[in-house]
Amino acid sequence: MSIRCSRRAIIQGVGAAAAASMVPAALATSERRFEPRVGAWRTFEVTIEVTVADPQGTTRLWLPLPDVDTGYQRSLGNEWTGNATTVRQVTDPARATRMLYAEFPPTVQQPTIRLASRLQTRDRSVDWQRPGRVREDRIVLRDCLAPTEWIPTDGIVRETALAATRGATDDLAATRAIYRWVISNAHREPKVRGCGTGDVRTMLETGNLGGKCADLNAVFVGLCRAAGIPARDVYGLRLARSVFGYRELGADPAKLTGAQHCRAEVFLRQYGWVAMDPADVLKVMRQETKEWIHDPAHPLIAPVNEGLFGAWEGNWLAYNTAHDVLLPGSVGKLPLPFLMYPQGENQSGRFDELSPDAFRYSIHGRELSA
Repeated sequence: MSIRCSRRAIIQGVGAAAAASMVPAALATSERRFEPRVGAWRTFEVTIEVTVADPQGTTRLWLPLPDVDTGYQRSLGNEWTGNATTVRQVTDPARATRMLYAEFPPTVQQPTIRLASRLQTRDRSVDWQRPGRVREDRIVLRDCLAPTEWIPTDGIVRETALAATRGATDDLAATRAIYRWVISNAHREPKVRGCGTGDVRTMLETGNLGGKCADLNAVFVGLCRAAGIPARDVYGLRLARSVFGYRELGADPAKLTGAQHCRAEVFLRQYGWVAMDPADVLKVMRQETKEWIHDPAHPLIAPVNEGLFGAWEGNWLAYNTAHDVLLPGSVGKLPLPFLMYPQGENQSGRFDELSPDAFRYSIHGRELSA
């Protein structure tokens, strides 16, 4: 196995002025921070609009719905309009993940649907000073330790997890060791299409640990599961700009078509489900400035590196936590690694969800209250 294990900070020796030039203006003062705190709810409306220009027989569409109701998100309902003859809420048979299904017969010349979802979100953080025994359904924990098609827990995944957590005395220490291992060994690769696929075994076997959020957080989740720590990916969509000034940690509400983002959670015995996002740490390191910052202790990176171990900002919605998703009613019956993009098919086959201009869909949002 070839793993990238050493990185040298590119800022060393260039002086304070050069280092400061790499910091965005909004973060160039003592205001450089990333401190999500549980507080007020924010209300958003997110709209997905799909128009199929070349229907070719029966057209079927599946649109993700916000399917997570927790202490950081509340769903307020969904409304749709369009010319489909069949529209209903369906669920993946194995994961019970909700989605909107729309079907259009060949007589509909331009299948169109508009889905508006309303929800509330807020920042999320764990209080490390208040541990206590937390209970969770054993079936949920069992499922969050199980391997998936793209995230195995044996072979090189388990070997890597055991090596990364050697010496850890509890689940918190082991999780922190895995988080640091991912940030030290993996990297954001902007050329990867979409959010990646999360093929953990291939990444580890090839030693190519470059990817995007669905790759990088899948590695984190897979290593946690292999180490005996329940973990899951949470697939969703960025909704608004970051209030902390980090460009890469937010999105323009007017254009969310490419704003999909996967986060992660781990279940710690004394804290319950805890927010994690090493992928966003690596994104800020690679893309927040013109230069690639390799040092997680850099003053621009450190607040994010520390904050995303246990916290999220509430400018993001969670669709679901499902892996290996089957689309009910699909002719192809091909499982998806995850569901956070619109999906569609007709007699010519499955549409390319990563080509919204060809698939002809758009996503936009608006905040209804601050």
